[in-house]
Amino acid sequence: MAEVVEISGCGIRYADSGGPGPAVVFTHGAGLDSGMFDPQVAALRDAGIRTVGWDMRGHGASRPSAVGFTAERALSDLNALIDHLGLQRPVLVGHSIGGNLAQAAVRADPDRYSALVVIDSTWNYGPLSTWERALLRLAAPMLRTIPAGRLPRIMADASATTPAARAYAADAFTRIGKPEFLDVWRAAATLVRPDPAYRTPLPLCLIRGALDRTGNIAAAMPRWATAEQVTEHVIPAGGHLVTMDAPDATTAVLLEFLAEVRR
Repeated sequence: MAEVVEISGCGIRYADSGGPGPAVVFTHGAGLDSGMFDPQVAALRDAGIRTVGWDMRGHGASRPSAVGFTAERALSDLNALIDHLGLQRPVLVGHSIGGNLAQAAVRADPDRYSALVVIDSTWNYGPLSTWERALLRLAAPMLRTIPAGRLPRIMADASATTPAARAYAADAFTRIGKPEFLDVWRAAATLVRPDPAYRTPLPLCLIRGALDRTGNIAAAMPRWATAEQVTEHVIPAGGHLVTMDAPDATTAVLLEFLAEVRR
């Protein structure tokens, strides 16, 4: 059942399945909401795993927000929600900017969490080529040129491969205004801070849709997996929104990883 907690001028909507044991906290991607993880949340609950999904401020039902979206504020919201629920060393699962936030949260305070799952998100700390630096710098200005009325459909088509996932994404993108979406996009860019020597100090799972063509994810995540010496789980037929394009395959990888972490 969904609940709301007031955090820094915004009612943050979340759903906590409750139950014993470490929780898995899901953080969604830019312009979307916690509904993108519905298949995974249902499967984990059925497996007896406590799940927490939340809508970042300005997204889904977490609106209106008295203050704008920044990476620092989103990280503060995540930590405040964890404190509110009294969670002890949860597993963080993040998609797209949610994955960038989860990486930053783990780096800032690794003892606070037990594991990290990053889905279709770039590597915050990986090296960037000249082309990748230019892409990061120009992405928001390029998005600004797209008419607001066309942006939701363009983003949905770029994010998902299946009709159902595209319909969900288009609806979600419609509910966040273009200025707010651009703020979120710019916030994601601030989390990309190359530091190739850094290694994740927790168990790490990387998941990517094979058809994801957003940003530099298809290039960066394999490099990340090699550097960390972990498996990159590439899901056939999945796009950027792999949790909905290929829910069963994504869920299977997640459940297998959680089983290993809990041994």
